Amino acid sequence: MLKMVGVETFYGKIKALHGVSLGVKKGQLVCILGANGAGKTTILKTISGITEPGYGTIHFNDEQINHKDPEEIIKMGISHVPENRRIFPELTVNENLLMGGFLIKDKDLFADRFEKVTAHFPILSKRGSQQAGTLSGGEQQMLALARALMLEPKLLLLDEPSLGLSPKLVQEIFTIIQDLHQAGVTILLVEQNVTQALKIADYGYVLTSGKIFLSGTYDELYEEEKVREMYLGEGKYVRRARLWRS
Repeated sequence: MLKMVGVETFYGKIKALHGVSLGVKKGQLVCILGANGAGKTTILKTISGITEPGYGTIHFNDEQINHKDPEEIIKMGISHVPENRRIFPELTVNENLLMGGFLIKDKDLFADRFEKVTAHFPILSKRGSQQAGTLSGGEQQMLALARALMLEPKLLLLDEPSLGLSPKLVQEIFTIIQDLHQAGVTILLVEQNVTQALKIADYGYVLTSGKIFLSGTYDELYEEEKVREMYLGEGKYVRRARLWRS
């Protein structure tokens, strides 16, 4: 469904992505892992047309999209939930959902989509007239997800959905993402919560300094010494101690 080949993206003269190549098949949940500043957000911005790559190609359903405008890319079926949610805080919950469905011209279709997303996030249907900025962090993340789902995207881009949430809400958000995946939504997930992300993902890429240096399934990445040391705090000495204690 999605294929990036040799993508290099710049901010001025600074190169943020160095020849990034990755793929997402229809129905997959693929995660991109990496520390702050690794280039994870830049990948999603480049896919959605917010940032144009200097080199390389991006194809979506066999059509090249790396020189298209964001609105064209949205119309093709890619929805992007940015980092820190980026809802419209002064608008109501329902008005935010209205903004999410701005491309839907058919009133009946809009009503059907609205009913679907509020059924998936029942708390939002109870808060329809509430100003979005007064919602809790978890509720705002649900609203950002619901807004993106109004267009029934073929590919959903999620940028750090668990950022700033309590452990309980993190688990709730990951359960929602897993439910969406199981319902058939194709997802590209950027996340720092490595263990949670890998548990629900079909495949993962590890990014460092704008380059992909590892990729694989949960089992493959979990067994990688570099991943364990960088993200799970379990290098060979920690593992030896754990084995000794057992």
